[in-house]
Amino acid sequence: MLVLSLLPGTLLAVVLGIYFTAMQLSEMRLQLQERGHLLAEQLAPLAAPAMAQGYSKRLQRILNQILDQPDVRSVAALDTGRNLLAHAGPNMITPSPPADPEALTQVSSLETTRILMPVQGRHLNFATEAPGNVERQVGWLELELSHQGTLLRGYRSLFTSLLLIGAGLIVTALLALRMSSTISAPLHRVKAAVAQLKDGYLETRLPALGSHEMDELASGINRMAEALLSAREELQQSIDQATEDVQQNLETIEIQNIELDLARKEALEASRIKSEFLANMSHEIRTPLNGILGFTHLLQKSDLTPRQQDYLATIEKSADSLLGIINEILDFSKIEAGKLVLESVPFNLRDLIEDTLTILGPAAHAKQLELVSLVYRDTPLSLVGDPLRLKQVLTNLVSNAIKFTNEGTVVVRAMVEDERSDRAQLRISVQDTGIGLTDQDLRALFQAFSQADNSISRQPGGTGLGLVISKRLIEQMGGEIGVDSIPEEGSEFWVSLSLPKARDDAEDLPRAALLGRRVGLLEQHPLARQALQHQLEACGLAVLPFDSLDQLQDAVVAARASEQPIEIAVLGVTMREISPPQLCQRLWDFEALGCKCIVLCPTSEQAQYHDALPETHTHTQLQGKPACTRKLQQVLLELLRPPQALVEQMPVSDSRPPSVLCVDDNPANLMLLETLLTDMGGEVVAVSSGQQALEVVQQQSFDMVFMDVQMPGMDGRQTTEAIRRWELESGQPPLPIVALTAHALSNERRSLLQSGLDDYLTKPISERQLAQVVLKWTGLPLRRGAVAVPAESIAAESELKVLDAEEGLRLAAGKADLAADMLSMLLASLEGDRQSIREARAAEDQQALIDRVHRLHGATRYCGVPQLRAACERSETLLKQHHPSAGSALDELDSAIERLAREARVF
Repeated sequence: MLVLSLLPGTLLAVVLGIYFTAMQLSEMRLQLQERGHLLAEQLAPLAAPAMAQGYSKRLQRILNQILDQPDVRSVAALDTGRNLLAHAGPNMITPSPPADPEALTQVSSLETTRILMPVQGRHLNFATEAPGNVERQVGWLELELSHQGTLLRGYRSLFTSLLLIGAGLIVTALLALRMSSTISAPLHRVKAAVAQLKDGYLETRLPALGSHEMDELASGINRMAEALLSAREELQQSIDQATEDVQQNLETIEIQNIELDLARKEALEASRIKSEFLANMSHEIRTPLNGILGFTHLLQKSDLTPRQQDYLATIEKSADSLLGIINEILDFSKIEAGKLVLESVPFNLRDLIEDTLTILGPAAHAKQLELVSLVYRDTPLSLVGDPLRLKQVLTNLVSNAIKFTNEGTVVVRAMVEDERSDRAQLRISVQDTGIGLTDQDLRALFQAFSQADNSISRQPGGTGLGLVISKRLIEQMGGEIGVDSIPEEGSEFWVSLSLPKARDDAEDLPRAALLGRRVGLLEQHPLARQALQHQLEACGLAVLPFDSLDQLQDAVVAARASEQPIEIAVLGVTMREISPPQLCQRLWDFEALGCKCIVLCPTSEQAQYHDALPETHTHTQLQGKPACTRKLQQVLLELLRPPQALVEQMPVSDSRPPSVLCVDDNPANLMLLETLLTDMGGEVVAVSSGQQALEVVQQQSFDMVFMDVQMPGMDGRQTTEAIRRWELESGQPPLPIVALTAHALSNERRSLLQSGLDDYLTKPISERQLAQVVLKWTGLPLRRGAVAVPAESIAAESELKVLDAEEGLRLAAGKADLAADMLSMLLASLEGDRQSIREARAAEDQQALIDRVHRLHGATRYCGVPQLRAACERSETLLKQHHPSAGSALDELDSAIERLAREARVF
């Protein structure tokens, strides 16, 4: 009420006071200016005669009299040139107004107003009443008025207004206080009663409050209190009844909880039994598979008929399929049980994709499909995650694409969707040109134990768990997997995944030796050509793509005389495009032009090309498609490295083979392990029990131990713990012990490492795994042996023919004339090459000797001279390795040249 009473009146009074005060001040200033003008008009006739006649004293008296007027501060008389004639009062502080001979002008400031009045002949006429020139100017009058009086009168008026406003507001406030007190007192009583009701005192009632409105409010509050009291009594009755019902329900729930607890214990026990069953079944199935696969590999290395090789290949393929099915079932079981633990380690995305395609290359090439990997340039390569599981997903997607594609291409793309300083959102897709999927197939695609084609005539599809495992793995990594497909046109499976970045991999940077070097590229498939061009450019090379071998050869010839020759040619070929003999001829042409070659061919055709491109050929490299960037970079460095650097970096033979103890209760597995290690140059001791292993370790020193986990008596863990105790008591250094287990559950690795084992291998094992583990824990490499003994090589060469016409005809693609010409060219240059080799040998010029032997070796590749070709190959190899037997090899080479020349004359 105070606000409603005081605020409008206060605002109105302030507004009106300001308005009228401002109006009054404005009126006062206007009156002051009018009074100044009047004084100037009156002063002009009085001062005109004195100014005209030069009466300065009279003029001074007139000006002094003007100072007696109110608000006049200063006055001055000026001649026509505005020079001072007389002045009264203080100096003027306002700037002089502009001169106007016709009218009065003025300038005002905050404190004063300065007026300039022209004195003319008409003013002189008023004083003398004599006719004269009214337009003649006599001089000027300046008058300065002070605003102090005006402001003082305005302040008085404002003060009076404020006093009146304040008095009115005080009276209004007293009246408002009186009225509010008559309302606030009942309201305080209502407030107190409501507070008591809120605190639970529902018996509180309000009396009459003295006014009609307040009495109605009190009556309403009293009725509300009665209703609340009645509701509380009813609620209390309901609570008592509900409490009794809840008590009965709690007794029932307690009985059900006891039953559920018993059921939970039974479920946990069943889960434990299931896990043990899976572990045991995994071990029981994978252990014999280890023997099957291992001995299959060993048999394939022996002398077998083609039919036997086919049988072994079928056995190996079936065992691998069975192993894959077992692994899928175990992975699915681990995912369902929530026991799959993902790793978080740094890895290279490009290497992971290329390794996957390398493994699946033979399956694709068997169906004449093109495998292509496109990793976009802005995609981060060094990431952190679980590379094995991501590789498992990619392997499944690519193998499915190969399985359901009969012709065309399978492309794996990797690109970045979003990137931050510490993470990258990636999209990896696998696109094929296969049969595609219908809407019904898409709905059932990621369901367990289902396949895209469930008809009787379907292709073998495995367990139907591959895609559901891939989906669960990607979801556990925090990503998403999906598919886009058009029936009869193809499908595209994609994975969207966010992974942390790792530090940059130094090996991904281009090598300085490759930067700016020119390379020619030939690849007919557009996507494969694009991928190869990206890989070569990532190595720092300048890539020149060509459409045919003729164009490439012409470009090499043209660039040979320039400052930037084409030093490397990368050739992607197939048997449909060029046959091995034709390619061989082209490669020798490129070599003659000083251009080294890298040949990329399908893995299914590598064997045919190998006959034309022997491994000892130092200027040509043969690799399978699709090319791996790291391997391609390494080959480029080897080909572009100077010959002397190659010789200096030849590996030196190791000091001794590793000594290994093998422990396994299964005779087949023990024999397999012993055979594999022995064939790779290791010294092996094999025992069949943990007790024997402990005794042998105490009697003999080893570099490492391969320990089977499940054995009767002392198992692998107990044997390891006993060995560790003996090492501690006797002060022996720890012996690396690697477990051999067929288990594949996630908790197996932790339990093995906690029992003292250093590492583990999961059966079935391969030669590559064995070699890597032995090198990791001993530092000693396993290999298949050193360079062949010269005497054995000489014996082998002596069994070859000096001149083989059938072989020459085969190398010339069945053209007898060409075979005769090639042999004639070789024989014509034979004596010169022999003399050059002798001269280089006499001068002890190693590099020249290698070049001469290599040149002769290349010439023998086109002719049927097996004995001379073998002698050249052996001499070149031993020379590059600085082998002590290189001298005897050169002697044999000289003898082979002589035998060929002699037999050719007879022939």
